[in-house]
Amino acid sequence: MKLEMICTGEEVLAGQIVDTNAAWFANTLMERGVECQRRITVGDRLEDLVAVFKERSTEADVIMVNGGLGPTSDDLSTEAMALALGVPLVENKEWRSKLEAWFAKNARVMAESNLKQALLPQGAIMIDNPVGTACGFAIKLNQAWLFFTPGVPFEFKRMVKEQFIPFIEDHFPLSEPVSVKKLLTLGHGESALADKLEVIPLPKGVTLGYRSYMPHIEIKLFARGQLAIDSLATIETEVKKILGHSVVAEDITTLDQEIHNRLVNSGFSLSVAESCTGGLIASGLVAFAGSSAYLHQGLVTYSNEAKVKVLGVNPQTLDDYGAVSIATVEEMAEGARGILDSDYALATSGIAGPDGGCDEKPVGTVAIALATKYGVYSQMLKLPSRSRALVRSLGTAIAYDMLRRELLGEAVIVDYSSFSRFSK
Repeated sequence: MKLEMICTGEEVLAGQIVDTNAAWFANTLMERGVECQRRITVGDRLEDLVAVFKERSTEADVIMVNGGLGPTSDDLSTEAMALALGVPLVENKEWRSKLEAWFAKNARVMAESNLKQALLPQGAIMIDNPVGTACGFAIKLNQAWLFFTPGVPFEFKRMVKEQFIPFIEDHFPLSEPVSVKKLLTLGHGESALADKLEVIPLPKGVTLGYRSYMPHIEIKLFARGQLAIDSLATIETEVKKILGHSVVAEDITTLDQEIHNRLVNSGFSLSVAESCTGGLIASGLVAFAGSSAYLHQGLVTYSNEAKVKVLGVNPQTLDDYGAVSIATVEEMAEGARGILDSDYALATSGIAGPDGGCDEKPVGTVAIALATKYGVYSQMLKLPSRSRALVRSLGTAIAYDMLRRELLGEAVIVDYSSFSRFSK
């Protein structure tokens, strides 16, 4: 099966919004053994949409079309599909009834323009949208099935999971089983990881891929066919052996989720005191439901005054060592932990840039501490030649990793090849 994707919208084409739908779609289908072989972005121009539908429908077997199903004049996907087919638009009475019921239920008056969303190309199969006013539809042109979905991410993702995936499984069953193993790494560049892993002989049907989304590199082991799947555990063991502590999570995409998963039912509690990371540590955790079970507090103590008055940092420590120092983050972590007698506390302070550095402490210097009921672990790292955003996200990831390693009973402080550490 040859799968392609057509993304619509001037704002996507012009880069005014980032097309997260396309990346999510390709990754979701890849995990089910289906590779997206081409992706095209088209603006809100009727002739361009008609042309691309006609062209790609002679090459692909299935085309996911995302966007352009709204009620406004620039939502043209449905009209363009009707023109490409040479058929009229007809009202789908089932969807009109659902629209009217939705507006009545929410005590809203339905605008005349919303009726446009009940018009589908003649012969199209309506695809239910359980969380929005734009239904999808599927229809065949030339050799391809085109599957139309709205661009709103939560509507699109729900329809892919509940409608599109069952559709392709019914129409294009996979000829062989597939399996994907994902390993999240921290502290090594993509080329360095590739150099380390190229020595592993991969059996037929197993491929190794990399996805960079800083501060992480994700390694994917993709196995197609039962023999390849049977060998996957051995390959995974070899990868982990070579990479050692660089692997920080499995089958999830972020370290905050790894920390959440380990803390949520653990009975342990956590407090956070952040300076340069500015709330990123706490924000990453509260993104997950149930984080209130372990997260006592997240304090952004950006000024020295806040460090002293809120966390109890000794003013002399700030005078002697500065805000960005191991001594200061240790006192920040101990102060945060002590407020509610948390089991753990993380603290960060750094120079994220682009200004503020000096020879002794250049931009990219980040100090991190982890306080426990039994002691404090700390380190100060050099993260040079990186953007302000990346310095902050790297500092957040390293803080998470320190806590993760403590929860596992492993060495809390480890070396990362991509950046160096100040001596204490």
